[in-house]
Amino acid sequence: MAKRLFVGKLPYEATSAQLEEVFAQAGKVVSATVITDKFTGQGKGFGFVEMSTDEESENAIRTLNGYSMNGRPIVVNEARPQEDRGNRGGGGGGRDGFGGGRGGYGGGDRSGGHGGGFDRQKRW
Repeated sequence: MAKRLFVGKLPYEATSAQLEEVFAQAGKVVSATVITDKFTGQGKGFGFVEMSTDEESENAIRTLNGYSMNGRPIVVNEARPQEDRGNRGGGGGGRDGFGGGRGGYGGGDRSGGHGGGFDRQKRW
């Protein structure tokens, strides 16, 4: 079974075809994709390559990690599944986190005043 490889530190102008050409040195490439910005189309500096066998994947990691692509040494390692990448932070929300809780001017009940509640009464 083939392994999916993560390729980092790619030149921003690198294309999927160039990535495939480089990895063909290590064996049969099943797929090669440079991740691009959906608005500008420019490469984000990383991509993924799938080789046809585990042996070819290991060979690619061994021989192409540090390979200079357009003057930039690339990083090649085994891609991790999305669920294994750990907590990447983000979020907030909730009561005491940023962006959460109840806003407004003091108060906090729904019975009038300058409360920060969500009552449906018009106040003006």
